[in-house]
Amino acid sequence: MSTDTALIVIDVQESFRHRPYFSAEALPAYLERQQALIDGAKKAGIPIVQIFHVEKTGPFSEASGYVVPLEGLRLEADAVFSKGRHSALVGTGLDVWLIENGIRRLIISGIRTEQCCETTTRHASDLGYAVDYVGEATHTFAMVDAAGRLWTPAEIRERTELVLDGRFARVVTVEEALAGTGEQRASA
Repeated sequence: MSTDTALIVIDVQESFRHRPYFSAEALPAYLERQQALIDGAKKAGIPIVQIFHVEKTGPFSEASGYVVPLEGLRLEADAVFSKGRHSALVGTGLDVWLIENGIRRLIISGIRTEQCCETTTRHASDLGYAVDYVGEATHTFAMVDAAGRLWTPAEIRERTELVLDGRFARVVTVEEALAGTGEQRASA
């Protein structure tokens, strides 16, 4: 491959439509940004890695038929991995693929912002990868905390970007990720 960068598309799968918390409210805006990132990566020759979350039962099980790309997403992956943990780097073989292909920079996108996308970002950073976290190309759902406060997807994204930026990743737009602009910020 001619690049040391890979786009990681995490858990963008139909399984989510079958969870009680699913909401399609912000889905079109997310899919537009995710597709722009995928299309830009393909045009730039950046390999695209698709990750699916798989569980033994329920809508994330392979038997459910829902472990397929989310409707509305067009993606031809260069590599596909299945995971059973939050980090795409645990037990999937992705780490081996990255090393074999000389990948040193990851562009992170997908579903859910604060769970698998954030966890993979932190893990990749700890392993020494330069990480661009594309918040606008991540998606999540409202959550209620232990005190009963409702956190909107926008608030969750803001919180996730706050804790990642400059520590574990460079938080960037789709266009910045594709341009590779800026320098990895120092960890604090």
